[in-house]
Amino acid sequence: MASILLRGMILPMTGSGDFYPQGEIAIKGDSIFHVGPIGTTPESFISDQVLDLPNDVFMPGLVNTHTHAAMTILRGYADDLPLMRWLNEKIWPFEEKLSDEDIYWGTSLALCEMIMSGTTAMLDMYASMEQVAEAVIQAGTRAVLSRGLIGNGPNGQRALAENIELIKKYHGAGDGRVQVMFGPHAPYTCSGEFLREVSAEADKYGVGIHIHVAETKDEIDIIKEQYGKTPVQWLNELGLFKEQVVAAHCVHLTDEDMTILADKRVSVAHNPESNMKLNSGTARIPEMLDRGITVGLGTDGASSNNNLDLFGEMRTAAFQQKLVVNSTALPAYQVLEMATVNGAKALGLSTGVLAPGYKADIISVNFDQPHFYPRFSIPAHLVYSANGGDVRTTIVNGKILMQDRKLVTLDKDKICSEVETRAKKIAAQFE
Repeated sequence: MASILLRGMILPMTGSGDFYPQGEIAIKGDSIFHVGPIGTTPESFISDQVLDLPNDVFMPGLVNTHTHAAMTILRGYADDLPLMRWLNEKIWPFEEKLSDEDIYWGTSLALCEMIMSGTTAMLDMYASMEQVAEAVIQAGTRAVLSRGLIGNGPNGQRALAENIELIKKYHGAGDGRVQVMFGPHAPYTCSGEFLREVSAEADKYGVGIHIHVAETKDEIDIIKEQYGKTPVQWLNELGLFKEQVVAAHCVHLTDEDMTILADKRVSVAHNPESNMKLNSGTARIPEMLDRGITVGLGTDGASSNNNLDLFGEMRTAAFQQKLVVNSTALPAYQVLEMATVNGAKALGLSTGVLAPGYKADIISVNFDQPHFYPRFSIPAHLVYSANGGDVRTTIVNGKILMQDRKLVTLDKDKICSEVETRAKKIAAQFE
């Protein structure tokens, strides 16, 4: 069982007042053995490797609670369009041309980007999810995977069968790093009968559900016309909100909707940059948090963002609420909690804080740079000044995936070249 000792500044995310100006983290196997000031690690701990980085801040790895990883292959392909036109005229036609191999390479590119920007876990929804699982296993990251299910489409039942097969084959794979959920796409793409079927299968296999909810005003109008309710009210009436549910976006919620989500313990994946780019609106995040709703952060896919940098997402999330609410909304530490503690809770992971017994998903941020001086507030710098390129080290399950900005498990140059060739070949078919 390998062991690593990390030394540097430590922000454990165990409380807003907890910070070690110089501390150490002892990792034994896949878990954290000790966290404390320099010199407090028990003498019985023998390290195989020491990373002594006094000017780095060690913190929990970031958790991306909503993305479509393979959509990196569409990055920059269909920008500056409204959501429905973007989907119907550009994204879905392109996606129909994707092969299993294309999705593998697109996912691998996303994982390169995530590792290099400090994201150690993701909740992903897409097709060909066995390829996604294999890419995650190879990269060494952590992921919860859901097969996107468009129940009203001709392949709805086949996709549901694929989601079930994904559970059977990959739930718990990669030394437990891979988990599986069901992924009904959205209320407007799935019938009530189909959603009840998905809910029953989730109960049967003991897994959660990941679904887009109340993302746009168009969705609100569609569901109201069909069922006379909001999407949240309709899904609740169907009995979908049982066990673990992660609802992506939740931009357009009523007070009653928020009460339902809080009562049913539904977690929300907030995607501020995607919501801004597609003109979907601004979610009422401070009110959700005040009601006790677990809100994590997501990037959405790279075609609607256009990157997977959760540090940028933190900054945007904070600034957006300060613009529409007031300057005190979403203070820095609360945003950091969304990206770590809350994200892990939403996905059911034993990560998100640096404490003994938790999985060793840890990153270090290089603070020896001009934009981190003077150091009045470490949390404020991480949210308002940092970017993904400041991450020096990424560790998942006790294994180093990036050291000194160099990837250990993935061949970045090969992956970038593969995606470039494949994406341009597909795009040429629409010229």
